[in-house]
Order: sequence, then structure tokens, then C-alpha cells
Amino acid sequence: MKRTPIVAAVAASLLLLSGCQYLPSITGGPTPSSTSPASFDEYYSQDVSWSPCESGMECARVEAPVSWDDPSLGSIKLAVIRSHATGARQGSLFVNPGGPGGSGVEYVMYSSFPGLDAAFDIVGWDPRGVGRSAPITCYTDDADRDESLYGTFDSPYDTEGWIEELTENSEDYAAACLENTGDLLGHIDTVSTAKDLDLLRAVVGDEKLNYLGYSYGTKIGATYAELFPENVGRMVLDGAVDPSLSDFEGLKTQMAGFESAFRAYMAYCLSTDMCPFTGTVDSALTQARELIESAGAKRLVADDGRVLDEATIATGIAINLYSESYWPDMTDMFVDLRADDPNSTFMNADYYNSRNSDGSYSGNSVDAYQAVTCADGDFLDDPESTLDRVAEIDAAAPTIGKFFTYDDYAVLDVLCTHWPVPVSSPPAEYDAEGAPPILVIGTSNDPATPYAWAVSLADQLSSGVLISYEGEGHTIYNQGVACVDDVVDAYFVRGEVPAADPMC
Repeated sequence: MKRTPIVAAVAASLLLLSGCQYLPSITGGPTPSSTSPASFDEYYSQDVSWSPCESGMECARVEAPVSWDDPSLGSIKLAVIRSHATGARQGSLFVNPGGPGGSGVEYVMYSSFPGLDAAFDIVGWDPRGVGRSAPITCYTDDADRDESLYGTFDSPYDTEGWIEELTENSEDYAAACLENTGDLLGHIDTVSTAKDLDLLRAVVGDEKLNYLGYSYGTKIGATYAELFPENVGRMVLDGAVDPSLSDFEGLKTQMAGFESAFRAYMAYCLSTDMCPFTGTVDSALTQARELIESAGAKRLVADDGRVLDEATIATGIAINLYSESYWPDMTDMFVDLRADDPNSTFMNADYYNSRNSDGSYSGNSVDAYQAVTCADGDFLDDPESTLDRVAEIDAAAPTIGKFFTYDDYAVLDVLCTHWPVPVSSPPAEYDAEGAPPILVIGTSNDPATPYAWAVSLADQLSSGVLISYEGEGHTIYNQGVACVDDVVDAYFVRGEVPAADPMC
């Protein structure tokens, strides 16, 4: 039986500012936020000990309260890493790679920022509940995690029997999360993470927060800007999440984004010699859906004994839609499926799920994704049935949308309605009134965070500035596109705000 969900990658009308420059003060001593309760001042004034770590960088552990509302619950440690500016230092630049569940420590450890590292200390952190920062823990045995991600149901998908099994499994999973995580499970929402970020800003000695967030990291940034507009320095949100959407509307729009990206992949595939599909793009999309259904029905067995189903095929597709550079791998996967070989599909799904070749798992991204999504979510308020919602997504994304829901929307809808701790209260709006210009980047055919989300977020922010990129893939800054990179680098380093959307 399949137990629980998988990680999903998790955003506005055009607002153009004049060609003025905003040059905030970005250095100084620890500065408690004016909105932080006095009972938390000790966290803001703590002494942080930095020590050498990987690749010549420095690492530290910063103490934060378990709850920003109740200091009596104690504290946790946040893992932080930084590389020092190589030139004339202007301050720190915090970065977050997304998720929920992405490790900012690993992102900084293994990434480079050639346009920014001369002027800024590049700082990454694992948000609360992630990786090295008091990680959310649900199942502790790799076999249980395998069963939760790759096991099959006794009942067919799209049936009440499936929902009943999913409900039982979700209750077991949620209970394990609470038992193995404790009080922190009720305090891993995005608002709490944004408050942690203000704490980190203070303890590194910056008066203003300079921030680069990707994907879900844009929600962290937008939430921070709403809570602490007076503390915002220079902020760029790439692959933006639209925080105004309901969970269902957001996921339905996202599935339509994956459908659009899959259509673009199919046009590419048909132009190659290896493509297992033929005819027009529409005909090939129909063939692809039929292949997913037939391969799932066959319950193909991989070399390690795992049994393939439609949900795992969808996961293998999803990871390959994040970048055009992955498209040849997806073609290989479909060629193998035509030959009843599921191994490359599992290899792609394993990469998505942070599963190693020996069956172990790297980090806790799946658990963190589930927990933060449920903590922030409005699934409890949705009156429609899970099966009806799956049908709506199938209509919005008629080739692959339904299969994606089997391990995404459907699981989240059931799991979050049985979540064992109360959900959080997000901001009522995200206008960040009083914040300086914030750059919001959207890619026209981004599958995970559709371009419309960037348009919407830039419109909601009182100082939002939209940067559009015509292309494929999820997020775009620092990937070699000069039009985007030059605008962002000039903004961060010199405070230059574009007078109009450069339409890259």
C-alpha cells in the first residue's frame, strides 16, 4: 500500500517604476525588529560563533525560539553558512533555493554567484524543520519511506477505495510526524521562517535584509517583506509563488504549467530521431497518456523489486520538466517504458525524491514539504471532494495532470485535513507597503511556478517590479542568461531599478 505523498516542487499585473535608484543602508550592528516582542530580544542579541567548514566557508548555529508566540517552548538551532565577499563588501546576501524543504546550506556550499560574490557575503541557511535545522522527522526507516513513496494501493486510483486507503495511510504518516518531531511540528510555517530570517539578518550585523529567493523561497521573501517592510534592503524573487491563491487553485494552475511544459517537450521530442512518439504534438500527447496508463497497469518490476505505477511515472516526468537540459533523459525514460523497462523511471523519480542508489535518503525534503504545506494550507476549508478536485485538474492538464495528483494534490488534500497540529495564520495581504523596490522574475513557460504567478505577485507588492523571461524551465537567474543576470546584478550591486520590464 502507498502511504504518503511525494515532494512537489513548489509566484502581478505589470508594475513599472521610474528609472530611480534605491541605495539602502546595508551594514550595521545587530538590529532587533521593531515588531519583535521584547521577550525575544535575547535571540537578537546572541553572540554567534563562526567556524571554518566546507570549501573555505564559515558555518554557525543560530538559536531561535521554537515558537515566535510562546517563548516557553524553548529553542532550536538554525544551521547557517556563509562565504565572505571577495571585494569591497556591501553587506550580506541571504539566499534560499525553494522547496519547501530545500537546504540553503547545501545550495550555497555547491553554487557560485559570480556577479555578486565580490560585493556580498553569500549566506545560506536551512529553514526550521529542514536538513540541519531541527529537521522534521516522520518515518525513520528507509523501508517505510520507500513504501510511502513507491508502494502501490490495493484499490484503483480515482475510486473511493483509494481515498479510504489514502486516509488511513495519511493518518499513520501524520501521527509519525508528530511523534518523531514533537512541538516543532506546530511551528514550521512560513511566517515562523520569515521571522527566523529577520533574526539571522540581525545576528550577521545587517540593518537591512538583502535576499534572493527561488520558487518557494519567493513566498518566504514576500512574507518577510509583508512582516518587516522597513527592514527590506534589496530583494529578488525568482520563479514566484502567488500567495493569494488557494491551495487547490495554485496546484491546478501549477499542473496546467507542467502540461504546457510537457507540450513544449513533446515538440522537441518529435524533432529528434530517438522520440518514441509520432505524428503531431497533439497525437503524441495522446500516445504519451496511453503509455503512462498502460505501463502503470502492467505493474512493471524494477531490478530492486519496486513496482511501477502511474504516480511514479508522473514523478519521473516532473523532474525532467524543470529544465530543457533534462529533456533527453525523459526521452530515454519513455523509450524504456515502451520496452517494459521501469528502471530509468525509478532513477528519475529517485532523484526527485532524494533517494540514493543504495535505498537510503538524503535529507528530509519530502517530510519538510508535507509539513510546511499542511502548516500553511487551507485544505480544511475546501468543501469539494478530493475526487472532484482530481477531475478538475485532469480537465486543466489533460495529458499528465491527473497522474501528478496521485502523489501531490490528492495526498496533500487528504493528509492536511488530518494534520495533527493547528494550521498557521498567513498574512491577509502581501503588499509590503513601505518596502523599497522588489524585483519579481517570471519565466514564460515555467512548469512549477507559472508566469502568471510572477505577474500577480509583482502586482500585489506595492513596490513590485516585474522581470519577464521568454523561455522554458523553472527559475532563470544565474543560469547564463545575460539579459536577466545583468539586471539582477546591477540591482543588487548598484541598486539600479529597471525603468521597465526588459522582456528578456
